[in-house]
Amino acid sequence: MKVLMFGWEFPPKIYGGLAVASYGITKGLSLQGDVETTFCLPRPTGEEEKFLKIVNMSQVPVVWRDVQYDQIKSRFVGHTAEDYYRFRDHLYADFNYLQGLDDLGCIGFAGGYPSNLHQEINNFSIIAGVLARSEAFDIIHAHDWLTYPAGVHAKTVSGKPLCIHVHATDFDRSRGKVNPTVYGIEKDGMDHADCIMCVSELTRQTVINQYHQDPRKCVAMHNAVYPLADEIRAIEPHKTKEKVVTYLGRITMQKGPEYFIEAARRVLNRSRNIRFCFAGSGDMMNAMIELAASYGIADRCHFPGFQRGAQVYECYKSSDVFVMPSVSEPFGIAPLEAMQCGCPCVISKQSGCGEILKNVIKVDYWDIDAMADAIYSICTNDALHDYLAQEGLREVEGITWEKVGRRIRCCYDQLTTNGWFDNGAYLAETQRLGIGI
Repeated sequence: MKVLMFGWEFPPKIYGGLAVASYGITKGLSLQGDVETTFCLPRPTGEEEKFLKIVNMSQVPVVWRDVQYDQIKSRFVGHTAEDYYRFRDHLYADFNYLQGLDDLGCIGFAGGYPSNLHQEINNFSIIAGVLARSEAFDIIHAHDWLTYPAGVHAKTVSGKPLCIHVHATDFDRSRGKVNPTVYGIEKDGMDHADCIMCVSELTRQTVINQYHQDPRKCVAMHNAVYPLADEIRAIEPHKTKEKVVTYLGRITMQKGPEYFIEAARRVLNRSRNIRFCFAGSGDMMNAMIELAASYGIADRCHFPGFQRGAQVYECYKSSDVFVMPSVSEPFGIAPLEAMQCGCPCVISKQSGCGEILKNVIKVDYWDIDAMADAIYSICTNDALHDYLAQEGLREVEGITWEKVGRRIRCCYDQLTTNGWFDNGAYLAETQRLGIGI
């Protein structure tokens, strides 16, 4: 089975959880043995792993250019010069009016989330039409709202089934103050999709109720984690006599950092032998620093900034408690990663991952006293800490991307065999195969 997949992030360039999930999903699909994925990115680095084919959307032509092979053969990142000529032979319209065309007839992308993001989303969808005419594939899979227009265009051109993957909605990102433009893009993608994969039942209900989608075509497709690499397993934790409680993620409204500060204040009223780490960056970072100072706990709070690669796992391994106080978390991979490192977790009940995790403590994000009690108990009760660490590690070892790949393959099979998707039939099939949640 051949999949044409559109995404905005992929390791090693990581802006957030979308890159991690994109890697896990494609890796899980590759382990099925008969799934070939072509993954289309705005601007890949060239350092992506080779288990799938990467198409660099910055190097797909949208207008004809007479270029010689010897002049361009070494210029391509991701796909090859041979791919370029095939794409060029499938141009279907005159896009000379577009701004920023280069000598290859391609549109450049900044990568990430630039100020002209909506223009880049539109350009990405234009290029998707070229690919839909030049590539052989059985199904289209588009990740998050940024690539929904590309998925819809590819479906219109090819007639192939479209899966969209909802990693978050604007209701999650904005705490309900929805951007009408983003909402329109999301809803149009959902309306055109044959199957809507949601990272949790929480998100599935948002899609059904806020975007008015048919429940039969919406499926909860929970995320997972991949095994830790040997070099990550070898990381030695930096333990001190003081306990360390960590928040790791974007310091933004959606993630509820102010509730973490409030809980920290309450814990520190009971014990000063605890430090609180805010690992990450975001538009609320300065406000959180000022809030900690106003509460007189700045000497107990640390803001090391955005963490990358092995730094993330150093944080987990050196922490006694990991807290995810999200106001609205469609899934949340971070607790699973922390559990892999033997770090007990406290998560909000408003987190999608809580639907599949048992060996964590769950509290309402707004219940600061319950959050503080959970943190204090884990920090002061060695038996509770060790139980959550050991049982959490055992639990998360069974939550794998390979299983997610099998579940997604079941969705693909339904779509390509029947031409439609039905969640009830999917649930019955995954239970029969022993791969259901």
